[in-house]
Amino acid sequence: MRILSKAEELVLLAVWHLKDMAYGVAVRRYIMEMTGEKWSIGAIYVPLDRLTKWNYLQASQGEPSAERGGRSKRYYRVTAAGREALEFTRAVQDQMWSRVKDLELKPD
Repeated sequence: MRILSKAEELVLLAVWHLKDMAYGVAVRRYIMEMTGEKWSIGAIYVPLDRLTKWNYLQASQGEPSAERGGRSKRYYRVTAAGREALEFTRAVQDQMWSRVKDLELKPD
């Protein structure tokens, strides 16, 4: 099992939270809202594509809309493998953080 990068983890968590409304722009908006940071389009779509390639996300095309010039949105949902990757990454992070004695992060 691979450990997710922070960007991959945040994108997966955003898709999980957004459920049926998880498409690129909504994922970006949600992550920017949660982090208070500006994220470029590429910072969202690169992990979305990678996570889809790894079968951590499943992508599907929505209906074309006039407001998008006849283009359709690409919706995402977290797969069972994506959920396992999130759980594994969280377990590793929890284990690492459990060994930190204080916030000064002094080595042992």
